[in-house]
Amino acid sequence: MLRYAASLKGRARALRKSLTESETALWSRLRGKQLLNVQFYRQRPIGQYIVDFFAPRARLVVEVDGSQHMGKNHLQRDKNRDQYLTGLGVKVLRFDSRVVLTETDAVMEVIYRAITEQLNSEIPPIPPFSKGGKMEPLKEME
Repeated sequence: MLRYAASLKGRARALRKSLTESETALWSRLRGKQLLNVQFYRQRPIGQYIVDFFAPRARLVVEVDGSQHMGKNHLQRDKNRDQYLTGLGVKVLRFDSRVVLTETDAVMEVIYRAITEQLNSEIPPIPPFSKGGKMEPLKEME
């Protein structure tokens, strides 16, 4: 579980009630574990930020950026936010809101691939020792 500032809880709740058109379109495709049985949450606080969509099991954040994100100041804030989240071991995907509306299937494909990548990277390697820490002798092939 990732920590967050308790002061963001009310703001996140308000944002969940007023999704943009592109966020609503994407949420309809992410909700209810529709994608690889992975649970997504919308407008989820993480640290000092509220992310658009978060899948804890896949450690994946999906952001839908409107035109206001193209301003120089906003680009720097997004960069700082992404660096913070990446530092927590979370992968961040960003999509332009128009692209979400006009190329939804392509966006879903990118998210699908990211989930697959994230879930495959969490599988620990098989240890070389059996129980007890002793190496089993190799059996000869007959």
